[in-house]
Amino acid sequence: MKIALASPPFPENINDGLQTLEKMVIEAADLKAEIICFPESYLPGYPGMGYSKADQTSENLETALNEVCRIAAENSIAIIVPMDWYIDKQLVNLAYVVSEKGEILGYQTKNQLDPSEDTIWVPGTERSIFEIKDVKFGITICHEGFRYPESVRWAAQNGARIVFHPHFSGSNTNGVKLTEWGNKSNPYYEKAMVMRALENTIYFASVNYSSLYPESASSLIDPAGNCVLHEVYERSGIIIGEIDPDQATGLLAKRFKNSLYS
Repeated sequence: MKIALASPPFPENINDGLQTLEKMVIEAADLKAEIICFPESYLPGYPGMGYSKADQTSENLETALNEVCRIAAENSIAIIVPMDWYIDKQLVNLAYVVSEKGEILGYQTKNQLDPSEDTIWVPGTERSIFEIKDVKFGITICHEGFRYPESVRWAAQNGARIVFHPHFSGSNTNGVKLTEWGNKSNPYYEKAMVMRALENTIYFASVNYSSLYPESASSLIDPAGNCVLHEVYERSGIIIGEIDPDQATGLLAKRFKNSLYS
């Protein structure tokens, strides 16, 4: 299966985000990708990015999701689109999965919030497995994938061959310019990506925004812990990787003795 990882710039508003999404989806479809994933809270944008609060209304978010469904159907490609969303009138951080036919297959909420996010979103409470063209996958969002390996292990134990990891790390205003993927002086994020794949014997696809000072690059890690490909720091665009589901056995995840820790 060919997958696409999108590293867009911060959207100025929800319409700007949709325009960039459509452009990247068309490019991914032209390159024969079967699914594309965008970074955390892409619509309307991560908090503090400057979008209008009007973009965060339930009506505008629903309109945006319908537009994503149209884009998926017109280009015959599945889309993982992280969004803000309202459940029981409470704002959550989630990622919708839209099939290549434009059908909504479900969503995964961010269940483990960073302490700084406790006043922004309400955490979710459930985990899900999705399937596109006979390939099962899970989703874990940012902080929970970096610091709560159980979120990835659960997916691997339940048949996921790959876990997608939309996240946001970095800044457009200050930081350190990274030059080498996985360097020992880099923030720990890329090292955590390796561990999530290696400790579960699955693929791990981590997806970040492009920014002037990124703290991690969008990356695909194979079940042996090797970085198959990664985005160039600061570059906005997509990268295409091919996965072999048969190599993602989930062996180490399935050997984990849950009963010892429950």
